[in-house]
Amino acid sequence: MKQDQLGSFRERLISLRDEIEQLNNDSIEAAGTVVLDQSKVGRLSRMDALQAQQMAQETVRRRQIQLQKINTALRRMNAGEYGYCLICDEEIAVARLDFDPASTRCIGCMDD
Repeated sequence: MKQDQLGSFRERLISLRDEIEQLNNDSIEAAGTVVLDQSKVGRLSRMDALQAQQMAQETVRRRQIQLQKINTALRRMNAGEYGYCLICDEEIAVARLDFDPASTRCIGCMDD
């Protein structure tokens, strides 16, 4: 992989990481404990609030997984291992990395 491509992927990964971290910071409150005044809120409203809390927690969990993948890709860049499949050690197609710069497997090994 060319150095300019590697630099481009690094910039995209850092930008994605920053964006996800900002979104996580913004949604921490929504994933927190639901406190409702039982005398003013009906049962359906409580259920809606709990469902919204669960959805926010799942969103945070998914973002954390995505952050782990991005940080792993950045570490692999620093180690000179970025762009190579973890399974077969072949080079991952640039088009695949364009689609998902945190990819760790080539298209052939994704089916395994």
